[in-house]
Amino acid sequence: MIEELKNFTLALSQIAEEKDLPLEKIIEVVEIALSAAYKKDFGKKGEVIKAKLNPQNGDIKFWQVLFVVDESMIYSEEELAEMSEQEPEYEMEKEEELEEGKKLRFNPKKHVMIEEAKKIDPKISVGQELIIPLESKQDYGRIAAQTAKQVILQKLKEVERENIYQEFQSKIEEIISGIVQRIEGKNVFLNIGKTLGIMPPKEQIPQEYYKPGQRLKVLIREVQESPQGPMIILSRSYPKLVTKLFEIEVPEVSSGQVEIKAISREAGSRTKIAVFSNQEGIDPIGAMVGQRGTRVAAVINNLGGEKIDIVHWDEDLRKFIANGLSPAKVEDVIIQEGEQAIAIVPEDQLSLAIGKDGQNVRLAAKLTGWKIDVRSPQQAQEQGIVIEKKEEAEKEEKEEKKEKKTKKAPAKKKTKKAKSKKEE
Repeated sequence: MIEELKNFTLALSQIAEEKDLPLEKIIEVVEIALSAAYKKDFGKKGEVIKAKLNPQNGDIKFWQVLFVVDESMIYSEEELAEMSEQEPEYEMEKEEELEEGKKLRFNPKKHVMIEEAKKIDPKISVGQELIIPLESKQDYGRIAAQTAKQVILQKLKEVERENIYQEFQSKIEEIISGIVQRIEGKNVFLNIGKTLGIMPPKEQIPQEYYKPGQRLKVLIREVQESPQGPMIILSRSYPKLVTKLFEIEVPEVSSGQVEIKAISREAGSRTKIAVFSNQEGIDPIGAMVGQRGTRVAAVINNLGGEKIDIVHWDEDLRKFIANGLSPAKVEDVIIQEGEQAIAIVPEDQLSLAIGKDGQNVRLAAKLTGWKIDVRSPQQAQEQGIVIEKKEEAEKEEKEEKKEKKTKKAPAKKKTKKAKSKKEE
């Protein structure tokens, strides 16, 4: 008996290790299976029977659970007579449902009246569960054993699925490495360890070719529940993927010394990132690029050669918009109502600022959150906006200089007086 118990405990531990599940969960599954087997051979249909296994000594205890009710919680004979035969049965086993004022159809296999319950346990009250110990049994029939086996297999799958769901739910918007397992239609399935993840067409990088056995870095975009188990949605096109790749390659980003303030991306083609650092002596763009461009090159390689523009983020919206249009040089930015801005660029920089098919200005607009209209100085002058804005800017600069001079003047007088006093 001791040897059998050791083998049984060892088997449970082995299952827990193979399935990567807590031993307590495995024991709980076995207890559910034992209660199902007991009910099959010695119980009655509709009864609630539970089991408790002690893995240390192999002792198994069984008990029946009855829900304690009173007259106000159950349908009377008159109410039952009025109810249609097609009306579903009302069962009440949760205390929360009692608060809703619902009634249940009394079932002696599941419920017990408070008067009867107090005869067994004087301290029990309505809404609690009455525990009735049952005689432990050692021998089970073939059907009961088969039932227990089916319950164990089913419950293990359920626990495994729940474990996978919880694990990947906590990893949403994190990067993992996966191997392409198969391609079905336009969907790509990747082996990500304990399960398969799916990368639908909209989450793929356009024009990127995938083949079985290929290793990819992907972002966990979403975790969905389905009858077949948790569905892990993976992405290669989501902008957050680029941010996470830089966190891996750039220590200053992962430590918080350099902050990625904004990002806009057209997957497979180009990405713009705005970075900022509060710490003196740290060049955020230099940190992102790395020595000889090694850091940004590593990210580009992971994205299949996608171009990446890294620009300075600035609190001054005009400066930020000008930076966002990099590599084009911007002469001036005019802020208008309705989150619209006009960027003035030299004639020879116009095509560079707009970009191929308008990509550069489009990404800059996404990066800043403002609609950007690119104009040359000549086009802007024809509209009569730039000249007014320049004049206003010049006036503001002159006024600022005057204010600085007036502030400095009294300070100089004080120093002269102080010197004269010292001479005296």
